[in-house]
Amino acid sequence: MIIDLIALKDPSVKRHIAKTITWRIIGTLDTMLIGWLITGDFIMGLKIGGVEIVTKMILYFLHERAWYRINLGLPHRKSDKNE
Repeated sequence: MIIDLIALKDPSVKRHIAKTITWRIIGTLDTMLIGWLITGDFIMGLKIGGVEIVTKMILYFLHERAWYRINLGLPHRKSDKNE
């Protein structure tokens, strides 16, 4: 699996993925409920939630990885290369 290959280089990837999925489930349930309450159509709420969960999981994962590389406010990490 591609995630396992990435995780071999950086073990924090699995944690980022788990964090992304669990947070998005909570957010998507909220979005589905709001969509259902506004439209009055349960199926429309599910469709809105489906689109939202996919797009936001991708954006959140990319955001987490970018911040992981920035090191803003964190002590300096050793690079993967032995320099």
